[in-house]
Amino acid sequence: MNGFDEYQIWSRTTAFYPGAGSGRLAGLSYTALGLAGEAGEIANKVKKLVRDGDDADRRNELIHEIGDVLWYAARIADELSFSLSDLAALNRAKLESRAQRGVLGGSGDDR
Repeated sequence: MNGFDEYQIWSRTTAFYPGAGSGRLAGLSYTALGLAGEAGEIANKVKKLVRDGDDADRRNELIHEIGDVLWYAARIADELSFSLSDLAALNRAKLESRAQRGVLGGSGDDR
């Protein structure tokens, strides 16, 4: 078991939300909305870095938000009964395929 999977399993101990661990729509929708919210917080922290300047405190705040994104990603994967390590392997294979075919740039899911 790798660190991602251990983290995902651990995340279950802090999963207190409607439908937690049920694999049902309530758990999936809660975690997806939480992920979107945390991604917005990351964008806001980056905006402040650009506006107010780069410093260790602002970077530390950003790192904490990235950790929250990781937690929500782990919970979404768990709600779908999918491991983070499998998710990472699938994403890596997709991106390696795009790189080999010279289509990393551009848009569309079917590149």
